[in-house]
Amino acid sequence: MMNLRGLAADTGREGLSQDRSALRIAGVRKVFDKLEAIRNITVDIAQGEFVSLLGPSGCGKSTLLMMIAGLTQPTSGEIVLAGKPVVAPRRDVGVVFQSPVLLPWRNIIDNVLFPIELLRLPLAQYRPRALELLKMTKLDEFAQALPRQLSGGMRQRAAICRALVHDPGTLLMDEPFSALDAITRDDMAVELQRIWQANRKTVVFVTHSIREAAFLSDRVLVMGRRPATIIDEVEIDLPRPRNVAMTEEEGFNRYTRRLRKSIEASHEQ
Repeated sequence: MMNLRGLAADTGREGLSQDRSALRIAGVRKVFDKLEAIRNITVDIAQGEFVSLLGPSGCGKSTLLMMIAGLTQPTSGEIVLAGKPVVAPRRDVGVVFQSPVLLPWRNIIDNVLFPIELLRLPLAQYRPRALELLKMTKLDEFAQALPRQLSGGMRQRAAICRALVHDPGTLLMDEPFSALDAITRDDMAVELQRIWQANRKTVVFVTHSIREAAFLSDRVLVMGRRPATIIDEVEIDLPRPRNVAMTEEEGFNRYTRRLRKSIEASHEQ
């Protein structure tokens, strides 16, 4: 069986590679017709780092994520992932969207294994990994259930399993909890942190929730209004694992105030 544990789930950022970038975004600009959506973004993301792109709706967060995924190309600049330029969708990248987009006629285990079929990889070899992912996300009892039989949070956990089943080095997440109620959203943030600490993938997480970004991230990149640039970069120096009670503490709230001020300052420009 494939090992899902990866690096040890230690606290803080000590486990991150400091000698090379898993992802480099260099001078990236994106123009749609005459609309400049993104202007000259440059950032390095370390192996195993959890980075959030934070900003208001429509500021270009998802556009940048789709360029990292290879689903659209920059107008200029370059994105390099694991030492290779991103010019098309990559097998070493998993993507989780706002909606789980599970196939309604397939049970959960078959939905999780769907990328393996698309990649024409041996199903028998990856089935144990899919089952272990379902166990890790507390969905193993629902492996034979249909998506309609699961709650919204459970379906989104299944979508995360699907994105991880082929063991990509990088996980891209586009506001995956935005459609959930507040309590389920908090639960999912805790669950995602647990999954990330067990696997230690490089994660780029898009959100417009200041609280969510501060809770999940090693580092938050704040994007301003169009044409979007990175207007602030905030390292979140809080111990892991983090829990919901921590969000009421002053140390956490100092980060949320800093992030809110950055976003408000961009609106005044």
